[in-house]
Amino acid sequence: MRTAQVLYKDEKAGMLIQQDNGFFIFKYEKNWVENASKPSISLTLPKREKEYRSKYLFPFFYNMLPEGSNKQIVCKYNRIDMDDYFSILTVTARNDTIGAVSIIKIEN
Repeated sequence: MRTAQVLYKDEKAGMLIQQDNGFFIFKYEKNWVENASKPSISLTLPKREKEYRSKYLFPFFYNMLPEGSNKQIVCKYNRIDMDDYFSILTVTARNDTIGAVSIIKIEN
């Protein structure tokens, strides 16, 4: 299992988990859900206490991945398989993202 902290403007908003079977889970932090002033990180992932589950990386996170030659460079430089979306996401969405969300891998 691999886990990453999902930050919204540098505040802990939730957790992204890839289970050993490849399935993904996204769960908001309890205090994030309870605070009415905190927004959802995406329209496709509205705030709720119940976790989201998917066979595939959620589209919101998938759209944060680099494409084309940028993806090839990231994968070659970091020795990541081109189909390992979780690793690519945690390497590329750590610091330099377009929006307010960043992803920080939690080392187990």
